[in-house]
Amino acid sequence: MLRTILIATLFASPAFAQDGLRSEDQILDSTAMADLLTGRTVEFYDGSKSNYGADGSYGYTYTDEGPVWSGTFQVFDESRVCVDFDNGSQRCDLFVMSGEKVVLITDDGLRFPVRNLTVYQQ
Repeated sequence: MLRTILIATLFASPAFAQDGLRSEDQILDSTAMADLLTGRTVEFYDGSKSNYGADGSYGYTYTDEGPVWSGTFQVFDESRVCVDFDNGSQRCDLFVMSGEKVVLITDDGLRFPVRNLTVYQQ
């Protein structure tokens, strides 16, 4: 019985619930997250970009010519970044270091390696 409770507790923990989280992933604290994201543009291999403004503004676009999903972001411990979109929706994801690479892990466990990190030009 105790073993069942311990196993259930382990699987219910937020870090373990991330299917895409791997043993080699380095979890970042809020300071490291702020250093990684604030004032930067994150470009993914599919060409989409997330902009994390120094003022807390956020913008995501799938293409440079496409619409921008805008809002505000906050970083937290345990590699978490949360975005409150202007349309009222919210999402929280993880950014981890996997070796020398930065990887975004969505809340449902999908992994998206970062192609490039650059200074965000507003």
